[in-house]
Amino acid sequence: MTPTPINLAQKFSLFSEQWVPKIIAKFEDYHFKLAKLEGDFVWHSHPESDEAFLVLGGSLRIDFRDGAVTLNAGEMLVVPKGVEHKPFAASECQVMVLVRAGTVNTGDAPESGLTSEADAWLVEE
Repeated sequence: MTPTPINLAQKFSLFSEQWVPKIIAKFEDYHFKLAKLEGDFVWHSHPESDEAFLVLGGSLRIDFRDGAVTLNAGEMLVVPKGVEHKPFAASECQVMVLVRAGTVNTGDAPESGLTSEADAWLVEE
């Protein structure tokens, strides 16, 4: 089997939901997920996995209990496992997230309307 490239713009065109990460690839025990984000998320942490954010379009602020980091297109940040954080986007941004397979987007926060299925693959129709 010959591997094929993944076109991120094409993948983003397949969905419009906000805060619903979609798996586009697997690398060993990790999932590459695409998400569209706008507005405020919930405070949470991931006790079992680091979480990497790569901003592909727009701007994303990640709040921490002791400050905040703003990421623009082309910038990346790794949030270490167990560190509480809360993403926020003033307008829609596009991100790629890399986390251990099975990691729920809201981590250890109580389940809410923002909680997504941990292993939801992007399905092309």
